[in-house]
Formats: sequence, structure tokens, C-alpha cells
Amino acid sequence: MNEDIFNMELRKFLKKVGVTSQREIEQAVREALDSGALKGNEKLQVKATLTIQGLPMTHDIDGEISLN
Repeated sequence: MNEDIFNMELRKFLKKVGVTSQREIEQAVREALDSGALKGNEKLQVKATLTIQGLPMTHDIDGEISLN
């Protein structure tokens, strides 16, 4: 395995995850605010699950996003 290529590919993937996730979360929150499902003062419990096809790996990342 080429460590440099692996590291670059991993960083590319993680950047894509971060950018895409942020966009999706922002859109979902805006829609929920517009529909009245959220008031804008909530703390949202979030969870991301990472899996790799072909590997016996699952990793959960829990967090909280405060809207106020």
C-alpha cells in the first residue's frame, strides 16, 4: 500500500463527507424552521455512522448541534 496515496484519498473522502453533511444538515434545519417543526432554539442530537464495505468496521460519531 502506498501510504501517501492512501492518506490523500482518505483526506479527499473526509472533505467530501464534511462538505456534503454540512449542506444536508443546513438544508434540513432550514426546511424544519420554515415548516414550524423547529423553533430555532433547539439543541439537535446528531449521529453519523461510518461503515466501509468489505471491512468489518462500523464507527458511530455522536454530537449535538445548538441552534441558538
